[in-house]
Formats: sequence, C-alpha cells, structure tokens
Amino acid sequence: MTDTDRGASIGERIAIARKLAGLSQQALAQRANYSLSMVRAVEQGREPASAHFVAATAEALGIQPQDVYGQPFHDLLAQDGGVSSGIAALQALLAEGTYARGTQPAPVDQLIRTLDSIRADRHNDHSHRALNQVPVLLRQLYGALDTTTSQTEREHLFSLLARTWGNASQLTYRLGGLTIAIALLDRMEQAADQAGEPLLAAHALQHRALLLMSHAAYDTGHRCVQRSLDLIGSSAEEGSIALAGSAHLRGAVLAARDRDADRAREHLAEAERLAAVIGCESEQFDTNFGPGNVMIHRVSVELECGDPGQAARTGSRIRLPRDVRATRAGRHWQDVARAWTMDGDHAAALKALNRARQIAPQQTRYHPQVHETMHVIVSEQRRSSASAAHFAHWLGMRT
Repeated sequence: MTDTDRGASIGERIAIARKLAGLSQQALAQRANYSLSMVRAVEQGREPASAHFVAATAEALGIQPQDVYGQPFHDLLAQDGGVSSGIAALQALLAEGTYARGTQPAPVDQLIRTLDSIRADRHNDHSHRALNQVPVLLRQLYGALDTTTSQTEREHLFSLLARTWGNASQLTYRLGGLTIAIALLDRMEQAADQAGEPLLAAHALQHRALLLMSHAAYDTGHRCVQRSLDLIGSSAEEGSIALAGSAHLRGAVLAARDRDADRAREHLAEAERLAAVIGCESEQFDTNFGPGNVMIHRVSVELECGDPGQAARTGSRIRLPRDVRATRAGRHWQDVARAWTMDGDHAAALKALNRARQIAPQQTRYHPQVHETMHVIVSEQRRSSASAAHFAHWLGMRT
C-alpha cells in the first residue's frame, strides 16, 4: 500500500485492485458472490463494507484482506507513540525459532504479574503499552526455560509462554498485523503442546477461527470451533465453561458471516445457557465470557445476518454489565454505528462512534470498520458537520 492509499476508503481500494486485476464490477460481483449493486455501492462509498464483503472480495482479487483495509495504519500508530520497536522485537523472536535467545529471568511470580499486566492492558485498551512489554517477557520466559531442570516447572513456564504468545497474536491482530498475528499464534500452539494443557490448545483454536474469518475460510473455522469444544469436554469448572461459551460465540459469528442464521442462533442459545451458569464476565483464559458478552454477540449476529435496523435498535437499548471489558464494550458500539449507517441514520451512527471512542479510544482509532463507517457518513452528507469532520480528522481521514 502506498502513502497515497492510506486515506482511501475500502471501496476505493477495492476499485483500484479490481481495475489492476482487469475485472469489471460485474465480474468481481460474480467471483465474490455478491450483487452488482452491492459492489457498486461499496466502491462509491454509499454502503460500508462488511468483514464478510472484504474477505470475499480479497479472495476474489487474490490480495490480502489487510491490504483492502489499508492496515496497519502506520501513520496513526506513529502519531500515538508507535509500536515498531515491539513489532521488530517480535519479528526477531519469530526469526530465531527454536533457537530463541533467553535473557536473565525475573522470579516466576514476577513473570506471572507481568503477564497479568499485559492481559489487563490489552483488555483495557492500552495496546501500545502491552505490546511493548511482550518481547521482554518472552525473552525472560525462554531464559527461565534454559535454566530449569524440573519437568513440572518447565510445563508451567510453557503455559506462561503460550499465554504470552497468545496475547501477542491478539494485540498485533487488533493493530492490523494479520500476517504476524498468524505466525505468533503458531508459536502459542507449539508452547501449549509443551505445557500439556488441552484447554490452552482449545483457546488457541478459537483464536485461529477468528483469524480464518479474515480469509472467509468459514468451513475450517467451524472445524476449529468444534475441535476446541471436543478438547474442552463437559467439565463443570469455570475455565471450561467460559472456554465452551467463548467457542459458541465464535461459532455464532462464523455462521452469521457464512449466512447460516439458524446455526448462528443455535450457538448463541448454547452460549446464553453457559453464561447463565457463570453469571458474570469470566477472566478465565482471557475469554471475558459471560452474559454481557452474549448480549454483544447477539447484536453482532443480527448485523452479520443482514438485519442492520434490528441490530441498531437492539444494540442502542441494551445496558452492558459493568464487568464487560472496555475493548468489548467499544467493539459493541462500533457495530452499532455500522448498523445505524446501513439503516441510514448517520447522526445515530456518529453518536455510537463517539461512545466507542470514549470507552476504547485506541481500538476505535485503529479499527478499519470505524474508518469505513466514517467514510460513508462523510460521503453521504451534503455538508459535513463539525462533529463528523472532527471525528474524521481524529481518524486521520481525508475529508
């Protein structure tokens, strides 16, 4: 992606890629299994591109989804202090492979506290700070593994290592680095195997299902969800229940993106049942699974299944529990904004975006769907309002 492409909308990037591929709008519509009117609407900025639309058109054009999104947003990341040093350090660790160089480790209890700090920062929308801590912790964990002779301690350290790689994958994915997120997830799975914890492997499979959605690989994603559920089993422990519920939520979104509303609602119903058992937002395995998360996904599924008006109205009415993490609540209001945009109420959409910004500013600033929603709002307004122009400027958009 060139510097001149950075402020472009998703539709503009798709139009450029389509023309470079020598395809007409009709040909792209046929390849992506969308209507010609939808392709035209997205390219012209009259409709926001859904995640499913981006995945389908990227596959049809033979390009990466992150190129369609224009990610990572390097200029914004640099303005906010940058994460290039953290990314570079992670790339070095990936390049070292099984020969990763360890450093002098802190005591294990301090390593655990550092991992807890990274998890808290990720959930509370402090992605920059979290990401820059990750490579340091990874080096120390490798250093600890180099010095221990206890098999029990080695398994514990590999468990910490798997969780740290997993946090790294989720952070880089959130910041638009899909390719490196996949490589980091591979490392999580390798460490989870050494830890001997089936639930860690189940957790990794759920994250892989999320990454697969970016490539419209829904069948494989469903297999990952089912394999995750098989590994979890039917234990009554909170960690197992939270992971099972999280798997069903992932399955619900997969099914909705795959245009299987019945299957999506079956997953939601099972997730709701499991959330009632826990009764709060669980911190087990970083799931934040509970009643509030089910509410958020119910709105997301309605939106993905093609009922934006219902999603907008339902999403605007619900009151999320206080223990829902900032990034989850912020993501909810991003979905509500996209739903209102698709329903034609741009004022309500902008109000929802401002709520997302208030709750989770970093996530909102870097999320491609937020940029796409704002492109539609600005392009559809005959005269851009001061509030819309201010929000667009905050996103680094051309108006």
